[in-house]
Parts: sequence; structure tokens; C-alpha cells
Amino acid sequence: MRNNTKDRSDIRGVTRRNFLHSTAWMTGAIATGVGSWVVRAAWASAADPIKVGVATDLTGALGFAGVANANIAKLAVDQINSAGGVINRPLELYIEDTASNESVAIGNVRKLIQRHRVDVVFGGITSSMRNAIKDVIVSRGRTLYVYPQLYEGQECTPYIFCTGPTPAQQCDELIPWLIKNGGKRFAFPSANYVWPHVLNKYARNVVEKSGGEVVFEEYYPLDQIEYGATVSKIMTEKIDVVFNTVIPPGVGPFFKQLHEAGFIKKGGRLSCVYYDENLVNMNPAHEWEGLASCLDYFRAIAEGGANQFSANLHAEYDKRFPGSAQFTAGGAATGMYRGIKLWEVAVNEAGNVDRDDVAGALDHAKIAHGPGGPAEMVPGKRHVRMNMYIAVAKDGKYEIVHRSNGLVDPKEC
Repeated sequence: MRNNTKDRSDIRGVTRRNFLHSTAWMTGAIATGVGSWVVRAAWASAADPIKVGVATDLTGALGFAGVANANIAKLAVDQINSAGGVINRPLELYIEDTASNESVAIGNVRKLIQRHRVDVVFGGITSSMRNAIKDVIVSRGRTLYVYPQLYEGQECTPYIFCTGPTPAQQCDELIPWLIKNGGKRFAFPSANYVWPHVLNKYARNVVEKSGGEVVFEEYYPLDQIEYGATVSKIMTEKIDVVFNTVIPPGVGPFFKQLHEAGFIKKGGRLSCVYYDENLVNMNPAHEWEGLASCLDYFRAIAEGGANQFSANLHAEYDKRFPGSAQFTAGGAATGMYRGIKLWEVAVNEAGNVDRDDVAGALDHAKIAHGPGGPAEMVPGKRHVRMNMYIAVAKDGKYEIVHRSNGLVDPKEC
């Protein structure tokens, strides 16, 4: 992504034209329709392939994250096939573009279920996307669904497994840290959809239990880019911490306007729990200096050498998929890899791809190695315990300032 505040086309959305010119994962992929591809295993003729579906935003406002999801899914599937597949069968990857548009997504996901008859579906970035496609997959399609993105929690539908962080994993340690390293007066500027509403309810409770207060909580249209009134209120009310859930395309202009008002210069602290390395070039570094995020993975973990598996995985990703769609946590890529590997463990235990058998095995699946460390399903909860990290922006990069003491419970379902 370009470090250019005047031209953010790479952040605001991926068009079909620049998508077709930038997706390394398409090597070996066969187009099966508009927004549809299949990646066949090299040894698929040796045995009936297991069909893996991926539904993600390859184009549209969140295309930069969706391309990374397709990349890491192909990498994970290639790793599994290179090691002999699952239950001695190769994996065949079917990818559908959900295009950051729920109406488009429903039709494309239906192709995964009805035309390709996949054995499992991974994907969805926003919670509104998950809610739009889950019935097509789980209820009507009777197919297992793995949702990889950090989200607001409360998804307890049978046969849906969530492999990204929950509010408890992101807020329980981050918010006390923010109060200690920012202040007690919080503002919650938010995009108006399900994730911010439910996350903020949880976050508010943690703020108040930790001795802070939420001075105001406001919701804006997803495409809003003018935040003058909000910024004025933040400055007038002497807010210490801006706990942001405004999303692209609005988040870049909001951070810029907040910086121009002097919020950071006057000691204010920014926080955004989805803000990862795929977004850092949206604004010049000084406009988000000191921003604190809490995620299951940061590039600094790989670069620091403390987690060799993460370092090797990141290096392999960067070698195979150079470009702006980085392997990061805020856009579901880490949850995608984690989900595929947990599912692999479950299918090997089940010995088949029957939905009930795989779901039963996935309910207690564990992996010793993954992005950020090991991970394990909480039995009966369909959510994952994982390591969590707090990182702070310094000169345009993240520095880890806190690591969880072991795997953090999602506290869901």
C-alpha cells in the first residue's frame, strides 16, 4: 500500500481490474465463473479430493484483507497437500469473491454449496457478512462453517466455529492497560453495524469496572468520511482515550482530522483493536503515533525471533505473495490459517468429512504451532483459546508492549 494520504484507492477498495493484476494466489487457479476459482491439487487424480471452500472479499472496500485471506488459505492448503493431504486425500480449494457486498456474497456462497458441494467453508470478514451467509452454509447447506475474523462474540450457532479473537480476549487486558497508559475518559466513535455495537457494550463494562468512564458513544454510517463534529467533541470533552471502531473508508480521514486537531500532541491515546499492518500506510505515521491495538498476532512477533514458527510462516508468505496484501491479524488472515489447521486435525481424527463427525472432533482440536503460538478449541464453546498481544505504534511500526500469560479464554457461548 502506498503511503499517500491523497490517494487511498488501495485501502478504500480493490477494483476487479487491480485485483486481477495483483493476486499471486491465482497461480494455478482456474476461473469457474465471475468471482469464482478452483485450485486443484497436483495429485488430485490419485484420490477423491476433499473440497474446501473459501468465501472472502477479494474486491470491494475490504478487498485488501480478502486477498490476504485467499493467499494464506492457498498456502495452508499447499502445505497440507505437500505433506500427503488429509486422511490420504488431497484438498481442492474453491474460492468465491464476496465483494464486500452481502447481496453478491449470498449468490456466490450458494455456488460453493450447491454447485461445488464443498465439505467446509472458511471466510467472511465483517459480522454483517457472516450473518448474511451463515444460513446458506449451515442451515440450508448443512455444511460446516469456520469464521476466522475477530468479532463481537455471541455467535453460538451449531456447526459454526470461530477462530478469531473475541471481546474478552481483546478488551480484558487492553482496557486496563489503556487506563494506566492513557487515562480514564473514553470516547467510543463507531461504525454503525453489529460488531461495534456489541463490542462496545462489552468494552464499556470493562472500562467502568476498571475505574474509567465512557464520556460518549456515537455511531456513524459506514461510508462517512467527515468527522469534524466528533473531533470537536473529543477535544472539548478532554477525552483521554479514543477507542475507535470506525472502519475503512472512514477510519483514515477520522485519524487525520483527529491529529490535525492536536489530540495526540496534547497527550491523547488512540486505540483500535482491528488496526494491523495492512492498514498502517493509510495515514502518515505521525497521525496514528501511539495507537494501541490488541491482536493474536503482529509482525513484530515474527521479526523478534521469539516464535520461530511464526517467523517461518511469515517468511514463506512474503516470498510467495509479495505486495500490499500482508499476512496480518486484523483482517482474518491469522484466523484463516488457524482455522484450516484446526480443521485438518479434526478431519484426521474423524477419519471422514461427515459434518457431525468433523464437528465433534473440531470441538476439542488443538494445534501446537500457529501464528502467534498454539491454539485450542474450548470444548462445547466453538471458540478458540489463543495468545494475545498488546502493541503500540512507534514511527509507523508496532512494538509489542504486553504478552498474555498463556492462552486467553474467549469467554463465549
